[in-house]
Amino acid sequence: MQVEIKGDVGMLLGEFQHNIDAKGRIIIPAKFRQDLGNKFVITRGMDGCLFGYPMSEWKKVEDKIDSLSINKRDVRAFTRFFFSAAVECEFDKQGRVNIPSILRNFAKIEKKCVVVGVSNRIEVWSEPAWHAFTSDAAAHFDEIAENIIDL
Repeated sequence: MQVEIKGDVGMLLGEFQHNIDAKGRIIIPAKFRQDLGNKFVITRGMDGCLFGYPMSEWKKVEDKIDSLSINKRDVRAFTRFFFSAAVECEFDKQGRVNIPSILRNFAKIEKKCVVVGVSNRIEVWSEPAWHAFTSDAAAHFDEIAENIIDL
């Protein structure tokens, strides 16, 4: 089977509330499916969420990580942790993907979750973790923006 690698990924934007079913399946918003392509990769992300990458973006992430020196302990630890739980996902006819239990446990996703578009990737959060993150980010948004960019 050939994997479609899209060269030009659209901007993934938005926040969508969803439920994960008893089999670990979640509906990915139709808005994101086209840009994610037939197959995409989902893995452990940062801040307690999952990262989902279109195959073309995943290749860029792989290349960037592969360029790091394995002589550094942090590089080896990050690489192992990041890649060991990564899985290729395919949509079923209802636009769902199965999130393996190792990833659901990592992100503490039990029932309610949030799927967020973050430029070149999606993130999947447990609803409580997303609300905690957005509350904290909103309280410090001006300070965060000031520290990273000139708007």
